[in-house]
Amino acid sequence: MNAFLDSLRPFWQNPLALISWIMIIGLVFILLLSLLNAVTFPRLKAGQAQRVSTVSILIPARNEADNLQKNLVSWLSQDYANYEVIVLDDNSEDNTFQLAQTIANGDTRFTVVHGKPLPDGWLGKNWACHQLAELARGQVLVFTDADIHWHPQALSAIMAASEKFHADAITIWPTQITASFSERLVVPMMMFVLLGYLPEILVRWLPFPIFAAANGQCLAFTREAYQQIGGHAAVSNQVVEDVALARLVKRHHRKLVMALGGSFITGRMYKDWASVRNGFAKNILAGHASSPAFLVLSALFHWSLFLFPWLWLLLGWLTPQPSLWPVFPLVMILLGLASRAITAKTAHLRTLDALWMPLSVILMTIISGQSLLWHFRDGGPQWKGRALLNSPASRRPDHTRAGKDSAS
Repeated sequence: MNAFLDSLRPFWQNPLALISWIMIIGLVFILLLSLLNAVTFPRLKAGQAQRVSTVSILIPARNEADNLQKNLVSWLSQDYANYEVIVLDDNSEDNTFQLAQTIANGDTRFTVVHGKPLPDGWLGKNWACHQLAELARGQVLVFTDADIHWHPQALSAIMAASEKFHADAITIWPTQITASFSERLVVPMMMFVLLGYLPEILVRWLPFPIFAAANGQCLAFTREAYQQIGGHAAVSNQVVEDVALARLVKRHHRKLVMALGGSFITGRMYKDWASVRNGFAKNILAGHASSPAFLVLSALFHWSLFLFPWLWLLLGWLTPQPSLWPVFPLVMILLGLASRAITAKTAHLRTLDALWMPLSVILMTIISGQSLLWHFRDGGPQWKGRALLNSPASRRPDHTRAGKDSAS
């Protein structure tokens, strides 16, 4: 009670209390938004669309032999009536092409092609998806990654959800499989940010591009909408091309829907700390408007909300205002843990891993540091043996294979 009364003194007499109340309000907002998304976020459900459109499942694959071994059969085992599967071998250095042919075993719904050389002004995945779209015959184009596993009813569930919500574009957030400790600490942060910071219901109903998000692991368009927004050619040099496409959908007054994959769409993004670090570092700066200052501010924001309260709880008796301790840091910690646990539960991730939130924030800071190092030293991120951006630094011969060994 004394801590609460002390916190209400004029802010110029108690600046720590003012900062604490601002932080608590922010944490309450994140918690309430997490709860709202837990209720409103669409989930894939078993079912069939009334209208059976022809569908093209399109997979860009660069050095994906291991993933194709596990997932290609799942794409060819869908219970949907009318679809094709096209894999584009994006200049792989392994046996991606031959393995895809072997696994498909002559299935007439399946095609595997060699990708054309990467032209100037394009990023690798965007160029591969552009070629796939040109080859596709479907009325609906579904882009998915080679590391994504589909339940046999997945495509039917996607089409049923798209029809239910009258979607021109629908993006599925797969249930992420996390095994190693680094995966468990970092990968769920993607869903924490999505569910804790972005109201899904506004993405679905408001036309403004600021309320747009997408996951390139599974992203579907009607052919008409895809062509209207300019397809991947319109985002040829965008690192976070999925979000850029989602914003184009909004700008063209088309309906964008997000859904959780549940047991229908699953995937394991990375398998160890090196691939987790490099995979997230590849996108994190672009996800902050390519602004190093914004990325640094974001790191400070997360340190303030999710790490500082723990430090305060441990060392609060040393602060000038010990009357606020330990109540205020405990309230902040509980709010942060509750938000993290709710988003984990919603996304079918380990709820108890919320207890590692401070360490997650530290690892995300390291990832941000890696991204900034690439930005200032190499001119941009590296991935699967290629520099993603066509800057002079990234084209230097000594950087052309950076990151290859750690790519999953």
